[in-house]
Amino acid sequence: MSLPKTLAEDVARNLVMVARLIDEDPEEAYGYSRIALRLASRVAAVREAAGFAAYATQRYTEALAEFRAARRMTGSVELWPVMADCERGLGRPERAMAMAGEPEVQKLDKAGKVEMRLVAAGARRDMGQLDAAIVTLQSPELASSSVQPWTARLRYAYADALLEAGREDEAREWFGKALEADKDGSTDASDRLAELDGVEFVDALDDEEADAADEAAPRAEDGPADGSGQA
Repeated sequence: MSLPKTLAEDVARNLVMVARLIDEDPEEAYGYSRIALRLASRVAAVREAAGFAAYATQRYTEALAEFRAARRMTGSVELWPVMADCERGLGRPERAMAMAGEPEVQKLDKAGKVEMRLVAAGARRDMGQLDAAIVTLQSPELASSSVQPWTARLRYAYADALLEAGREDEAREWFGKALEADKDGSTDASDRLAELDGVEFVDALDDEEADAADEAAPRAEDGPADGSGQA
C-alpha cells in the first residue's frame, strides 16, 4: 500500500512467482525475489520473501541479512526460528542455541515455538549432542495425539534422532506416527519405514528402459545389425 499503484502491481507479480516456484524451482524463485528487492527494498514483505528465497537456495548469509531487515521493519519475532536455522546453515550451531534461549522465543506462537524446538534439536545434533537433541524434542506437542501442521515434522525429527542413537525399534514407532500425521507428504517417513523393514525400491522406469534396450539390441543368431553377414 505504500507504493505507487503500477509499481505495487509489478512487485506483487514477482512475489507471486516467488511463492509459486520456491518449492519446485528455488533458483528461479530467487531470481524473481531479486527483481522485487530492486523495485521495493523498503517493503518488509519483499525483504521477507527475498530472505526465504535465499534460504531455499542455501544462501544463508544473504537470507539472514534479509530476515534481520524485515524484523527491523516490522518488529515481529516470527522469523526468529528461521534466522536461527540460518546460523546453523552457516556452521554456527552455538549461535542457534543461544537464540533458542533468548526472550524472543517466549513471544512466538505455538507453531513458532515448535519450529524453534526443531532448530534447537538440529543444533544439538550439529554439535554432536545427540542425547540432548532427543530430550529437546520431547515435549507436550510431541506427546499430543492432536494433529497440527507441525506434528509430522516434529515426530519425524524425533524418529530420525532416535535412529541415529541406535534406538531402532523406537525410531520405527515414531516414523509410523509421523506417517499417520503426514497428510500432505511433507516428509519421507514411508520410505524411512520401508528402509528399516528391509524393503528395496526398484525404479520401474529404469526397468522399462532396460527392457527396451534389450529388445533393440541385435541377437547373436541374427548377425550384425548392418546386414553384412560378417562378424
